[in-house]
Amino acid sequence: MSETVIDTQELGEKIVKVLKTIYDPEIPVDIYELGLIYDVFVNEDNEVKILMTLTSPNCPVAETLPVEVEEKVKSLNMVKDAEVEITFDPPWNQDLMSEEAKLELGLL
Repeated sequence: MSETVIDTQELGEKIVKVLKTIYDPEIPVDIYELGLIYDVFVNEDNEVKILMTLTSPNCPVAETLPVEVEEKVKSLNMVKDAEVEITFDPPWNQDLMSEEAKLELGLL
């Protein structure tokens, strides 16, 4: 049992690394630091579900960004499948950004 916990935690960290390589095209900050990722679920079968949002519902990458996230997460060896669910509840705002992202954008 404890092995699985380590595996999912390790996998979670790998997923975060991948998410940090994906950028919002309008903002020079990755989607993880922007706070667009609300949750990452990994089950025992290494199927991943990512709950994320976009900076706005009419974001120019609303169609392509979730697909990019799915593809990049699926490319990890340990991941069997990945699904992205987009939500606007709660709506994204600048408070969700990491300190690093705020610094980078001159908001601090």
